[in-house]
Amino acid sequence: MRFYFIGICGVAMGNAAVLLSRLGHTVSGVDAGTYPPMSELLREAGIKTFEGYEEGRLKEENPDWVVIGNTISRGNSEVEWLLESRRFPILSLPELLQKFVLRARFNIVVAGTHGKTTTTALTTFILRENGTRAGYFVGGVPYDLPFGADFGEGNAPFVIEGDEYDSAFFDKRSKFVHYEPSIVVINNLEFDHCDIFGNLSDVQKSFSHLLRLVPRSGYVLLNGDDPNVQALLPIDWTRILTVGVGKECDLRITNFEEKGRKSEFRLSWRGKEWQSLSMSQGGLFNARNTAMAALAAGLALYPNDPMRISLSSVAYFSGVKRRQEVLFTDETVTVIEDFGHHPTAIGQTLDYLKSRYQDKHLVACFEPRSNTSKRNIFQDEFADAFSNADRVLIGPLHRASLIPERERLDTLHLAKILEKRGVSAVAFEGNPALLETLLAYLQSEVKQSYVVCFFTNGSFDGIVKELVSRLTSGDSLFLRRPG
Repeated sequence: MRFYFIGICGVAMGNAAVLLSRLGHTVSGVDAGTYPPMSELLREAGIKTFEGYEEGRLKEENPDWVVIGNTISRGNSEVEWLLESRRFPILSLPELLQKFVLRARFNIVVAGTHGKTTTTALTTFILRENGTRAGYFVGGVPYDLPFGADFGEGNAPFVIEGDEYDSAFFDKRSKFVHYEPSIVVINNLEFDHCDIFGNLSDVQKSFSHLLRLVPRSGYVLLNGDDPNVQALLPIDWTRILTVGVGKECDLRITNFEEKGRKSEFRLSWRGKEWQSLSMSQGGLFNARNTAMAALAAGLALYPNDPMRISLSSVAYFSGVKRRQEVLFTDETVTVIEDFGHHPTAIGQTLDYLKSRYQDKHLVACFEPRSNTSKRNIFQDEFADAFSNADRVLIGPLHRASLIPERERLDTLHLAKILEKRGVSAVAFEGNPALLETLLAYLQSEVKQSYVVCFFTNGSFDGIVKELVSRLTSGDSLFLRRPG
């Protein structure tokens, strides 16, 4: 079949295009801009891409199906031509996956506000390391899997990241309601995506819709420590299992400890010791991701005794790009990039970095870019999140003009609050100025070593790559430190 993607260069859309191409379909697509790494991935897969939208192109491509990404809006010239001509059938990305990938599969849907990508990748990794060719669809770039998505074998489980964001301009339901789950994982639940949801109750309502799709023979795995998740109970139509540190949890995490550059903890299943684990990912939140992945994979392969599954692969799981990803390290500075844009995720990451790198000065750089982080909804929560850093550099709001002024995050006020709490903080009008200030600061102390963590769900105007480039060049600025 022939598929044409409108908005092909998004991570999810691009991964889906490559997946269909590897299944033997003819795939092409368009985006406003085509940039690495997705443009390179599509080219390597032999997928023809176009830059810029043109009405006449669809007639030339003559697809059987047109897939429309959720970033595409009415007014797009190709969308308007489609709606007028009715010449080709349209699908949202979730509908595409449901129709051509997920139908009649044992699907594990990993949902929650935070940790979906890592948990999806780790669940798949555990399943594959236990001898099954599980399929998967990850909303990121996993280190330990060959692609961002793979069909696997039809009789093996399929693990998919379940996003609560809307499906398309013509389908405002959450993506995950299309995914036909056999197992649902809900790692945590908070208010986010304020452009889609009005409040926490709206978010919980959407998650409850997902849970209604799980069959009686399936499982729902819930964070037993999160009251926002527990508020989804009771659920009478399928089996519920809880995961967490609480004594009442079915799968319990105990003895969590950061040891050097590793995290160690124990898992017990319904009061019975299961396994002691060591992993490179830090923070209790990643221990919970691991516990969820272990139980989901165990139930998929051994529903009567999930403890039969081997978890030895957890020790060498490398993670996912842009999730606490170390981009550079030497004796002076470690540079980390993280996708965090919600105050809870940022706060948890900084807590773990503070614990793991106790001998280093912790610098947090923040780009308010998501629709929620650019607004003042979490003005106070961001101050709490960054309080564990030694220094905070705050970039300007990305495309601030799209947000009414009275609703915008006040970065100057955020910096002032942090200063009152004893955290050195500066808000910048431009990201290049942030980078130059950071470089000057890193050179100012001869004997100090640093961890610099960039929090962004976008490009940060290229300053992360620029810093790493300068550090890896032979002319490193740190070679010229005073003294």
